Amino acid sequence: MMTLAMPATAAISGVEKQDFRNAMSRLGAAVNIITTDGPAGQAGFTASAVCSVTDTPPTLLVCLNRSASVYEIFIKNQQLCINTLASDHEDLSTLFGGKTPMEERFIAADWTTLVTGSPILSGAVASFDCRVSQVINVSTHDILICEVQALISNDDTHGLIYFDRRYHPLRRQLV
Repeated sequence: MMTLAMPATAAISGVEKQDFRNAMSRLGAAVNIITTDGPAGQAGFTASAVCSVTDTPPTLLVCLNRSASVYEIFIKNQQLCINTLASDHEDLSTLFGGKTPMEERFIAADWTTLVTGSPILSGAVASFDCRVSQVINVSTHDILICEVQALISNDDTHGLIYFDRRYHPLRRQLV
């Protein structure tokens, strides 16, 4: 695993932190629960900072705040699952996004595993079982570069997005 550091230029950009946050609230994103299990234990958190990187090899990125309580567990395990939430997972997202004890978070849903052993959420829109291949340090966060080892896709459900500081269920429209 390679770790890269990027210069902290945000402080001199002239953009106020709150203005940036307000503008980012207008950028809709899929809601995901990122899970891991391994030598450092089991953990999970809610994230919208997830993005496709490439399909050769299939790779995603996840941004993780280094001050998060789960940070050390994810860094030590070096494997994770990106579970893209369905429209009926809003309560689960809130649970994984708060200060709820880890054991209570996982009891609230049904989980399976694939290749890495990271928890796969039953009923998720998609679950990407990954190994972390690279970590890039950017200011307060690490960008985890995640190579997909296995996946499950569910065509029978609709997604959940976060926009304007609220959840919005997605529904297919019949044309």
